[in-house]
Amino acid sequence: MKTINKLVLALFLFVMSFAYAEEMPPAPASAARGGTGGGGPGAPASPIDMYVYVLSIVAIALILFYTKKYKSIKA
Repeated sequence: MKTINKLVLALFLFVMSFAYAEEMPPAPASAARGGTGGGGPGAPASPIDMYVYVLSIVAIALILFYTKKYKSIKA
């Protein structure tokens, strides 16, 4: 694959990550008037937070797999 194709693909993925990003919820009415508002639980947790450890292990495994594959082809 040529370098320009890789750059276009990377740019496309970068742009699409912003296109599907979650928007900020509007401020509550009390905050808009200068009040402090109630004591809520805070911002909702991202669903990806549950799988951070699993995703880290999968990422390391894929890096090791492709590194070994690349070295065996090159050797």
